[in-house]
Amino acid sequence: MSLEQLLAWIPPGSPDETLARQVNFEQLPAHVAIIMDGNGRWAAQRHLPRVEGHRAGIDSVRDVVETSARLGIQILTLYAFSMENWKRPPSEIHTLMTLLKRYIRLELSTLLKNNIRFQVIGRHEELAPDVRHELEIGIRQTAANSGMLFNIALNYGGRAEIVDAARRAIAAGIAPEDLDEQRFGDFLYTAGQPDPDLLIRTSGEMRVSNFLLWQIAYSEIWVTETLWPDFRRRHLLESIVAYQKRDRRYGGIKPSPVALGAK
Repeated sequence: MSLEQLLAWIPPGSPDETLARQVNFEQLPAHVAIIMDGNGRWAAQRHLPRVEGHRAGIDSVRDVVETSARLGIQILTLYAFSMENWKRPPSEIHTLMTLLKRYIRLELSTLLKNNIRFQVIGRHEELAPDVRHELEIGIRQTAANSGMLFNIALNYGGRAEIVDAARRAIAAGIAPEDLDEQRFGDFLYTAGQPDPDLLIRTSGEMRVSNFLLWQIAYSEIWVTETLWPDFRRRHLLESIVAYQKRDRRYGGIKPSPVALGAK
């Protein structure tokens, strides 16, 4: 994706255009992960049932997925349903799963048109058969796509992923002395994928909520007060512009001019 191609999709003179012109397309984050938070608060502010916040959040998913693909992001991972979310009222869980099935069914053509490959991470085998059926259709129909990889984290927990990876390593007969960080990563749900460069959290909460605990060790974190149903293209562009202004050191120390021999 080039700036010209992106601008052709953005309304001229809009704030989004100004942000898009600030993006350095040579320094895009390869992998963006998002904790989608604030649906319930969005609904409460409008005196609506919580489920209406989840319905409104679908529009944000649609906008962010397409924007990420058009930008040239390689991988987008959205935290859709955690293992802890099973504690919510059954009616809310039912609505969430219904919305998920509807999204896959209605957005499949858009995923195909934008060359997006769909994948699920988490213990999806524990989901209801009808939900797994819709997910499998999306995975199968987009398997040959070569563009952005779109991960949805469902029935996901970061600690559970690490436990599952350890179990897979044991089952594969890997001796403890032969297991290092790189090899362990091959047993994670995200095996073969780069770790997130940028982690976005909506609704202003300052926690990672058991999301990609292994993978976000050196991710840049960007938090916005915006609630997920209000999150749109401009917020994603804002996060990327902010990300590109940061100095990523990966635990090291940036050499001073003196150390580099500057006068």
